[in-house]
Amino acid sequence: MENENILQPNYEEELVRVIKSSSADDEIREQLDNYHENDIAGTLELLSVEERKKLYRILGAEKVSEIFTYLDDVGKYIGELALESAADIIENMDSDDAVDVLEEVDDTVREQLISLMDEDSKRDIDLIRSYDDDEIGSKMTTNFIEIKKNLSVKQAMKELISQAEENDNIMTIYVCDEKGKFYGALELKDLIVARDYTNLEPLISTSYPYVRDHETISECIDRIKDYAEDSIPILSDSHEILGVITAQDIVEVVDDEMGDDYAKLAGLTAEEDLHETLPESMKKRMPWLIALLFLGMGVSSVVGMFETVVSQVALIVCFQSLILDMAGNVGTQSLAVTIRVLMDENLKAKQKIQLVLKEMRVGFSNGILLGALSFLFIGLYIYFLKGKTMLYAFAISGCVGIALMAAMVISSFVGTIVPMFFHKIKIDPAVASGPLITTVNDLVAVVTYYGLAWVLLINVLKLV
Repeated sequence: MENENILQPNYEEELVRVIKSSSADDEIREQLDNYHENDIAGTLELLSVEERKKLYRILGAEKVSEIFTYLDDVGKYIGELALESAADIIENMDSDDAVDVLEEVDDTVREQLISLMDEDSKRDIDLIRSYDDDEIGSKMTTNFIEIKKNLSVKQAMKELISQAEENDNIMTIYVCDEKGKFYGALELKDLIVARDYTNLEPLISTSYPYVRDHETISECIDRIKDYAEDSIPILSDSHEILGVITAQDIVEVVDDEMGDDYAKLAGLTAEEDLHETLPESMKKRMPWLIALLFLGMGVSSVVGMFETVVSQVALIVCFQSLILDMAGNVGTQSLAVTIRVLMDENLKAKQKIQLVLKEMRVGFSNGILLGALSFLFIGLYIYFLKGKTMLYAFAISGCVGIALMAAMVISSFVGTIVPMFFHKIKIDPAVASGPLITTVNDLVAVVTYYGLAWVLLINVLKLV
């Protein structure tokens, strides 16, 4: 049976044709209802300003607000609208999405838009904007259903229907006690199949997970990911529900955290993006580059100290990059593992020591294997292709193999202990460790390699 390639549907041409058609507005709206908001959002850039305005008018503020949540550069499209129309659209968004949109317009326009919104929307937006960017409260939405615990199933269903007009995040229903404190949660499916006359209490999970609004994202994101829930409530210090973080929000936060970590491992700041100006990017990167320049000069100076080795055994230089690259790779692997482990703030000193020893064991084991392969293949390469004697060829390859093993063990140690040190002194190990470990490992590898060559090849075997 032949395999057939399953192509992902591309609706752009269809959508453009529908939007540009001369059909009546009701007919266009009816046709567009068959397409997902994300597909319509991807079509906007293919339309002219006038065609987009026509689309906004046909679909109405509520539908357009759903489409705008899928746009990366929504500020561009908000700017095409009159302030009143833009305010209506933002008002219909979930509060967290509304805050994201408002961040993309300048301060004057932002304040004008907020002033045109209803009081509930203003209150929700002000609440979310009151949190720092690294606090989980800044990522929450106020789109959730909350009911009292002393209701019957029938009363709870009636309350759900009433609130669903404004809040469509209904899969998980949150429950509060008589004092308005968070009590637990129940699933919509459980409510649907329950008997109308029964009490709500048996359906409520009172041990439902939650986070506090002022917790940092890095502190609680792993805990949130551990629960396969549609949403997690975010509580105030007084145990009241302020909002929820949905599964979609969690995915976005994790993506942002990973992007930040990748940037930090390169010695960059988390805020760098395509829209940043040249001077701003240079200002952020230059301090690290200057520091690494001087460290690099130190590495070069060390190589200069072994000028005698290089001049007498010139072939040794050919394999320098092999040692440096492998040492750097091992150090980076240990760094990634260590930073991941350090996210657990309850890690004990004994566990940290165990991590260091484990990484060194891994480095040693890998070093033994790779060192043996290097010894064999580099020796054969020098003997057959370079025409050197057997002793000379395998003395060089032995030097490479031993240096490679030693460099990998030391790099594993450095890649583990350096981020631990920075973590101890309250400096972000992801920011401080990446470029530094690469340069330190270069220094270690150079000293190990040329030092061993000087001792083994010149002083012990006296090959020159």
